[in-house]
Amino acid sequence: MACALATVAALAAVPPAPAAAGQADGRADGAASVEVSVNAGVGLGTIGKAAFGVNHALWDSHMNDPEVTGLLGDAGVGVMRYPGGSYGDIYHWKDHTAPGGYVAPGTTFDEFMGSVRATGGQPMIIANYGTGTPQEAADWVRYANVTKGYGAKYWEIGNEIYGNGHYGSGWEADDHPDKSPREYARNVLAYAEAMKAVDPTIEIGAVLTTPGDWPDGIVGEGDSADWNHTVLSAVAGTVDFVIVHSYPGGATADEALDRTARLPGQLREVRRQIDRYAGARSSEIGIALTEVNSNVQMNSRPNGLFAADTYMTALENGVFNVDWWNVHNGPTKIDTVDGDTDFNDFGLLSSGGCVGDVCQPAVNTPFHPYFGLKSLTTLGRPGDTMVASSTSDDQVSAHAVHRADGTLSVMLINKDPENSRTADIDYAGFTPTAQAPVVHRYARGDTDVTRVPATGGGVQELPPYSITTVTVSPHSAAASVGAPGAPEVTAADSSTATVSWTAPTRGKAVRYEVYERLGTNAQLLATSTSTSATLRNLPPGSEHTVNVLARDADGRLSRPSEPVTFATTAPKDSSCLVSYRVDTGWGNGFVASVTVSNLGDSTINGWSLDFTWPSTGQSVQSSWNAKVTGSGTRVHVTDNGQNAVLAPRGGSTATFGFVGANDGANPAPTTFTLNGTVCRTS
Repeated sequence: MACALATVAALAAVPPAPAAAGQADGRADGAASVEVSVNAGVGLGTIGKAAFGVNHALWDSHMNDPEVTGLLGDAGVGVMRYPGGSYGDIYHWKDHTAPGGYVAPGTTFDEFMGSVRATGGQPMIIANYGTGTPQEAADWVRYANVTKGYGAKYWEIGNEIYGNGHYGSGWEADDHPDKSPREYARNVLAYAEAMKAVDPTIEIGAVLTTPGDWPDGIVGEGDSADWNHTVLSAVAGTVDFVIVHSYPGGATADEALDRTARLPGQLREVRRQIDRYAGARSSEIGIALTEVNSNVQMNSRPNGLFAADTYMTALENGVFNVDWWNVHNGPTKIDTVDGDTDFNDFGLLSSGGCVGDVCQPAVNTPFHPYFGLKSLTTLGRPGDTMVASSTSDDQVSAHAVHRADGTLSVMLINKDPENSRTADIDYAGFTPTAQAPVVHRYARGDTDVTRVPATGGGVQELPPYSITTVTVSPHSAAASVGAPGAPEVTAADSSTATVSWTAPTRGKAVRYEVYERLGTNAQLLATSTSTSATLRNLPPGSEHTVNVLARDADGRLSRPSEPVTFATTAPKDSSCLVSYRVDTGWGNGFVASVTVSNLGDSTINGWSLDFTWPSTGQSVQSSWNAKVTGSGTRVHVTDNGQNAVLAPRGGSTATFGFVGANDGANPAPTTFTLNGTVCRTS
């Protein structure tokens, strides 16, 4: 297919390549075709040095095997988390003990750091919150970075502290008499002060719940808000990053693989919460996904696909670090998945254990998720730019990276266990050469991530249950100007927003163009000859993600800047007011109440209220004091007769409520329309 530019004309700085001939000859017999769209003009962020990580645990006697270090290095691992999940809240680094847990020989902090340094990576360290003190954590920072000079940058304050029993389920050690989020936040500030007094260059992370996963939305006894809102309201001015975990679960690994689609909404809600409490400082606070695994059929081939898909989905949606749980773990039960024995072992590598008379392969033998992670090395490396991509088939995921060397790589994950696909890739903002692409694959029959011949005929075959990466070279020279700096929103109201950015560090820009991301397409919002622009005619209460690109004197566009997402406000001078409040929640459901006021000068007799759910997983299950109907993400509410009259100037209100369900995040609606008028919100 021709390399058509699926975006505004301004992105057509480079002519499209001619259509490839003989496409049909490259199709596998009976394989369905999938259309793949890639837009190099829509940037999703830069892959950072901390992007690809894993978890290590104190009980793992093979943690520091030289073979492990080599395998992790080959997989591009840049971060190793220590001392292992919940062990972080019982581990005392000075005497290398974890009361109540097993500590394997050869797992001391110094031995661990030896392996970290051997891979050229960096540590992610869990400071003991549950049974430790701020002073113990500060002493660890001093030993690591002053005494030993390790330069350990990232420090989490505890692990999954919301699991300390405050919400009724307790697996996490926490000796504090007060186990509320309020007390955790107070201690995060104390830990941060003590630790940064030793080394002010370190970054401190606070534990959050994952939106849509237990105990998100639950207000504990004696609390005024749920965990995230309580913690962020206190620490947003201090912490450098927040921590979430993801174990989507499901009956099978295939079901978990489908649940990766929930992750963008969950991460966007985390950013909304940070925005709310951090304000202008929000861009300084990162998000780390320090534990992730499907939690079902963990060694299986579909879980390998899950690993690759989840890492890239998280990174494309604003996470700076993803850590697989974990390197070694041990078998728990035996399944057969896709013809392979699955040991339901969280590990990337075999521990050599047995369940009854069924034993794992030799210690350190890689499982499928290891190769899912290793496949990412064929897609992108730190410093490369992630760009927008999509497919026409929900059984095929796409991820694209514009590499620093000018090439562009597209990873295609075929989640269908039975049927091949043939992929037809359209490129926008990038014209590949006519030469055959470089193709890497991990599929049935492959014992490693393997370079294979391109299918030919302008399409690429995607075998069942496979990860295929296609890398193409550019047809023409890149722009002489580099990407602009990350934009910042300096002002926003109900219909306009002002964004500013820094000039590129390479070359001279003659003009800047601000584009809004619309899937894999882009819409030009503004042009400017300076390093700021005002975006106009934006709908009230709407979210927008934009990139800035620079043009050089030859008319060529630079790579896109880092993206920024912002929201316009509700109109301040509206004749109606809506208050939306979640009264209680339980992870996948909630109770909300809505109050409607008439601020105009005339009485309203009979009203209807319309709003749209921000997430496709949200819905209304039942309601009271109003008639509530829904279609997709749209909700329509009418009065119940008894509350039809709204007195002018706020003289009376109508309140209704409903029970809602949420599969994933549960963000509040942003725009409410009363009898056709967009309302103020509170």
